[in-house]
Amino acid sequence: MAAPRRLIVCLNILRSSARALMSSRKPAVHKPGKLTSILYTSVASLSVGALCAIPFRQAETLSHDALIRRAASLATDSSSTFLSQTTLALIDAITEYSKAVHVLIALQKRYLESLGKLTPAEEDQIWQVIIGQRAQVNERQDEFHRFESTWMSAVKLCETAAEAAYASGADHASVTVRTNIQVARSQVEEAQKLSADADKKLAAAKVMEVKRMAQHATASRSNDDEEDVPEAYLRED
Repeated sequence: MAAPRRLIVCLNILRSSARALMSSRKPAVHKPGKLTSILYTSVASLSVGALCAIPFRQAETLSHDALIRRAASLATDSSSTFLSQTTLALIDAITEYSKAVHVLIALQKRYLESLGKLTPAEEDQIWQVIIGQRAQVNERQDEFHRFESTWMSAVKLCETAAEAAYASGADHASVTVRTNIQVARSQVEEAQKLSADADKKLAAAKVMEVKRMAQHATASRSNDDEEDVPEAYLRED
């Protein structure tokens, strides 16, 4: 009711101002074209400005429940985006770690097959490559675990957002984010199978390494041609 009253008052003031301006002019001089046009233009501009300045309430306001549901939906959207990005980063990290492990396994196999066939310089060169690859495996593993921790935080955030959305009545948003969690978990589990398989093969390669090194040492002693095995190679990872 206050807004319409202010509008009426403003219009009355504008009309009074217009009549005062028109009555202040001499009645004998009538140039309605230019003067009237300027006056009406000024009045129209003032009227538009006055109307824009008056705060009108929306005919249909949102309730607190509606605003909470909208906010909950936004929370599920942002948390789903966070989950999507961390899932992609984790899968890439797992893939790169698995590749690095397979390269290390191949290098170790090549080294063991070459025992007794290489010069000390060639053997040392291969060993330096193996050391560098082991460092890369450790680096990829650290990155893998770092993204895994962030991904788990994203999953928890999505679960909290889903619960909040359900409690506020935003059922569709809650169902959507829970579906996103299931998809993300499925994708990560598939990627983790790759890393688990790589770890399994690396463990088997280490067992084979110990056996081959023992056989090589025995053969060297029996032939009185024992060669020093690089001390760094015998160190544990």
